Amino acid sequence: MTAASAPRDVTSYGIGLAAPLALFFLVFFVAPLVQLFVLSLHNDTAGTLWGIGQYVHFLTDPFSLGVLGSTLLLGAEVTALCLVLGFPLAWLYHRVGSRMQTLIILIVLLPLLTSVVVRTFAWIVILGRQGIVNATLQSMGAIDTPLRLLYTQFGVVVALAQVQMPLMTLPLITALGRIDMNLEDASCSLGAGSWRTFRKVILPLSLPGIIAGCTLTYAAAITAFITQSLIGGGQMLFMPMYLYQQASTLQNWPFASAISIIFLLAVLAVVTLFNMLGRLSRGYGGA
Repeated sequence: MTAASAPRDVTSYGIGLAAPLALFFLVFFVAPLVQLFVLSLHNDTAGTLWGIGQYVHFLTDPFSLGVLGSTLLLGAEVTALCLVLGFPLAWLYHRVGSRMQTLIILIVLLPLLTSVVVRTFAWIVILGRQGIVNATLQSMGAIDTPLRLLYTQFGVVVALAQVQMPLMTLPLITALGRIDMNLEDASCSLGAGSWRTFRKVILPLSLPGIIAGCTLTYAAAITAFITQSLIGGGQMLFMPMYLYQQASTLQNWPFASAISIIFLLAVLAVVTLFNMLGRLSRGYGGA
């Protein structure tokens, strides 16, 4: 092969090709973020007194810290439920025929083809006092009075898990597809049972998919304003709604900006933790 016909090194292309994307990123992401941070450094709503009073207010207010903690806990609960339900589904995908694989992919992708608002209102119908769940339980004689499922933590977690399930299942399907099936057969032939094979072979090799799915699901769950607001109602307050109330209802833009920055840093801390776990899992994934 001559030098003229050799493939060109991808690193030899000029960095100018990335300029449009970099400009778009600077204008529509970095600039608003900087403006938000500057606005948060004002102690009054008029924006005339500089200081860190808004951050001190948030970090010393038990109510604000409680809202932040409940939001982070909500993301952990939704992520755990998606992992528990998504892993068997991804596992089943690689154990069935092509027709069933097509059906599973359709089931996984179908929620992405429907609006989040529509799916959330569907859960309101399902979890309502006269909804499908309560009507079924009453018809079976399991309960006498309707259960309170809507406007509860349970309802929010279940609805968010269904909405965010594709973000967990798709990385798991990809990770499990990269595992050599001969490893499972070799483990079983050496005397390991099904559970030990799963714990010692399948689970470590699927860690990259688990970490990627957990990162995507967690970030999407704690920022899902519509589902949190409609399913949680006015009785449950999470960071997106808290931010909306401060900005739109109370017109306290400096405090709303401080809430945004603190919430962003909290999310980045969690994502960084997931990335650290992902780096640690690469040794298993590449084994």
